[in-house]
Amino acid sequence: MPGFEQPFLPAATELLGPRGLTIDPELMGPWLTDWRGRYTGKAIALASPADAGEVAAIVALCARYGIAIVPQGGNSGMSGGATPDESGAALLLSLRRLNTIGEVDLAARQVSCGAGVVLQNLHEAAEKVGLRFPLTLGGKGSATVGGLISTNAGGSQVLRHGSMRAQVLGLEAVLADGQVWSALTPLKKDNRGFDLKQLFIGSEGTLGIVTAATLKLEPAVAQRCVLWAGLASIQHARQLLLMAESALGNALEGFEVLPQNCLDAVLTNVPNARSPLTAPHGWHALIELVSSDPAADLSGQAEQLLAGALSAGVIEDAAIAVSEAQAEAFWTLRESISGALRAKGAAVQHDISVPVARMADFVSFAIPEVERTWPGCGAFAFGHLGDGNVHFHVTAPAGAVRGIWEEGPGKSVSQMVHDLVTQWHGSISAEHGIGQMKAGELLRLGDPVTLGLMGRVKAALDPHGLLNPGKLLAPRGGNA
Repeated sequence: MPGFEQPFLPAATELLGPRGLTIDPELMGPWLTDWRGRYTGKAIALASPADAGEVAAIVALCARYGIAIVPQGGNSGMSGGATPDESGAALLLSLRRLNTIGEVDLAARQVSCGAGVVLQNLHEAAEKVGLRFPLTLGGKGSATVGGLISTNAGGSQVLRHGSMRAQVLGLEAVLADGQVWSALTPLKKDNRGFDLKQLFIGSEGTLGIVTAATLKLEPAVAQRCVLWAGLASIQHARQLLLMAESALGNALEGFEVLPQNCLDAVLTNVPNARSPLTAPHGWHALIELVSSDPAADLSGQAEQLLAGALSAGVIEDAAIAVSEAQAEAFWTLRESISGALRAKGAAVQHDISVPVARMADFVSFAIPEVERTWPGCGAFAFGHLGDGNVHFHVTAPAGAVRGIWEEGPGKSVSQMVHDLVTQWHGSISAEHGIGQMKAGELLRLGDPVTLGLMGRVKAALDPHGLLNPGKLLAPRGGNA
């Protein structure tokens, strides 16, 4: 590849112009390290095409010269999927300039937009016309539509609306040879063969580069009710979830759980944080109800649910937020857990799922099993119980050096967690993607038939392994 660098750069510069291509280390630097600071790479150059046509042209040029491509959106991924390796052999391809939001179709409740549109901007565009895009996450100020699609992002609203895959009605992508595949017009019924857009959703830029999408929108929220419940165990939280699903139907927007030790970590590390309840409880549940009907009685439904759960011995105490400020304060407690656990020192984090019905039992089994096997470590599970997805963090023993422990014993801890998840028929990546962080673990634990099929699809669409090498599948082509 280095022999091709000299003719490639002048051709790329001529194609994209000075705004569209740079080799300036200061301009490239911030985009060569993932936001968590775990991975840093090098690149031939940073390309920033202005539209899908320029994306197609630069991809075709890369195909001609055999240049690998690492697509990048907001650089807010959790698994190093948008960071090049240290070889300096790849082009870092930013989609951030593809940030156009089309006119919202109110009747169809849909909108087409570029891959570089920031999630928060999409939210605001929908809200202006009385609609909403029903997917949100902590990085909404930087995460882009293309990145969300490429990683099949989740978030706190998956319980009701599904992951990003469920929001995509149409898609446009550039293939490894520079061809543009466009299917932006959604059809309710279409049986002309494979649903090809599903290949690109969740493929982390290894099969094609998403340049635009048509997305589903929902009516705006007219009412919101947020409640907090204290419970003796995560099994009781599971019972409460079943009661909520039965009683609330589509009003149930989110159901999050966290143990007391996670709440304690937040209360210790976040200034002015206050517990919603007066006494400690083994576990806590954060529940959100929403309705597009201004006349809906969400508070009444919440009170009825909590009264029934209290009477049945499912919950020990509860509180209903009396204002938007208090509702946001409840959510801030949940969203501050990861940061509070990081403040404890060295740790390894896992984004896992098992069948929804088994998650409570898995957590009850896995936490003591990990802590018994690794004395001095602390295991913490919190997150989206209704989706069968929790974030399973393991903190290091006292005195462990951050950065060293994670690369030593921490790797063995992670392997144990992933082994347990696999034994329980779960996934080692529920919503954050595989990236480069879990590529080895996917190859170690993945079903050989599944990996073989994925490798054959990769070989068919990207035979030279130029699209995001080393991510998701095996390096340079992924022929597992």
